[in-house]
Amino acid sequence: MTDALDADLCRRTWQLLQPGDISLDGLVVHTDYGGDEETLMHQATLEVGDLIAEHAGYDPGDTYVYSGNDDPDFASNQHQGLTLDGDEFVWECQQLLREGAFDVVFYFEAGADTRALLSAVREQGYEATAVRGDAAEPGTAVLE
Repeated sequence: MTDALDADLCRRTWQLLQPGDISLDGLVVHTDYGGDEETLMHQATLEVGDLIAEHAGYDPGDTYVYSGNDDPDFASNQHQGLTLDGDEFVWECQQLLREGAFDVVFYFEAGADTRALLSAVREQGYEATAVRGDAAEPGTAVLE
């Protein structure tokens, strides 16, 4: 992916994190999985979702993925990680096919240790960029 595309995706991620009901941070996970490798991309989504749950203080075994198949407000390739007890929000993601490969953009409560999460995701072999929702502008939002 070119630097310009990556910068644009981080900027758009930051915009989506802006003032809402809760403070959010984001994580952009770049994969090499093409459109014919949706199973691998889905597995990567689950693995990163479990890491987000852990870093947000949840046991991943106490969460599930809601894909919104029965909800007209959900887009295809949009998923949420929710708690089994109470359907509390843990994370949300959108799987984007860009230039022949999937990028998965996650959103989660800013209370998670985003730097530690970024390290854990990278330790699992994923190329990832964290985006702080509380940054004043997109250029200062990216965590390396």
